[in-house]
Amino acid sequence: MRDHPNSKALLAWYDANARVLPWRVAPVDRKLGQIPDPYRIWLSEIMLQQTTVAVVKAYFLKFTALWPTVFDLAAADDADVMAAWAGLGYYARARNLLKCARTVVAEFEGHFPPNRVQLQSLPGIGPYTSAALASIAFDQPETVVDGNVERVMARLFDVHIPLPTAKVPLIYLAEGLTPRKRSGDYAQAVMDLGATVCTPKSPSCDLCPWRGCCLAQVRGTAAGLPKKLPKAKKPTRLGIAFVACRTDGAVLLEQRPDRGLLGGMLGWPGSDWTEVAPELTPPFHADWVEASEVVRHTFTHFHLQLRVMVASVPQDSSNRHFTKKSDFRPMDLPTVMRKVWSIAAELQ
Repeated sequence: MRDHPNSKALLAWYDANARVLPWRVAPVDRKLGQIPDPYRIWLSEIMLQQTTVAVVKAYFLKFTALWPTVFDLAAADDADVMAAWAGLGYYARARNLLKCARTVVAEFEGHFPPNRVQLQSLPGIGPYTSAALASIAFDQPETVVDGNVERVMARLFDVHIPLPTAKVPLIYLAEGLTPRKRSGDYAQAVMDLGATVCTPKSPSCDLCPWRGCCLAQVRGTAAGLPKKLPKAKKPTRLGIAFVACRTDGAVLLEQRPDRGLLGGMLGWPGSDWTEVAPELTPPFHADWVEASEVVRHTFTHFHLQLRVMVASVPQDSSNRHFTKKSDFRPMDLPTVMRKVWSIAAELQ
């Protein structure tokens, strides 16, 4: 069975137009025999889940400077990794990152397994990531379908079934184009096409290597695809954050439970986040002052509004463990907690 001619056209386009990314082996270098590093591909794919390439680049470079190999990451201190991840969001990814690195070192002697089944047995690696890693790192003929690929396939075949209902049909269509050779380059080529040419708004159809065979382009429906089911309205949850600062500059932080939102991250003591306004219950007695501004932050499934209570306290005011001023780095906090600190700092 021959590879689909559309695949060959896209690979030719990719050879000339591939994005330069810090985790990627350029097509010209791959043809010269340079092999992608599975560790770097895996790290980038985990970071890219629910996050844009523009944001991930800086985090990827920071992580690979601190922990250049899977052995380095597996030996890293949990708190250091969580701090380096701060601001990237979806913190379960960071916890699974450590679990996966340690599993690869302990059970696979530091080598990522080259097939999708074994890859998917690793912590934090699901169907998409296992396919991406098997394809890009090991050149296995796996079909890789992310949001960019869904959009390209919906337009190429003029699919009007709305997402997420259309996911399975779009995967089936994508499978028919996945070549046996240069599968890794092809997977990245489709993603690049979606990111740079077949964009969500105003696609550049004149620059597309598939413009002659794209049914949506021929029929004039490309701009309206893929169709999507209406999103449910996100609820709003309410909470309170307490920022206690000692006279020597130390601050009261706590590590959140491993499970749940912001699991394992540092944060300010506070109430639960509920749809009914919580009672004001400070962590200890002090002259708490409420900031005039409310923190607003949006998570995947809800909006959050946090009242910010601030207290300046003497050094012997509480038996709780405070973080020294010299050890406190606001950038180690997740984004919502940094927002709290920004508002609280105005009252200091």
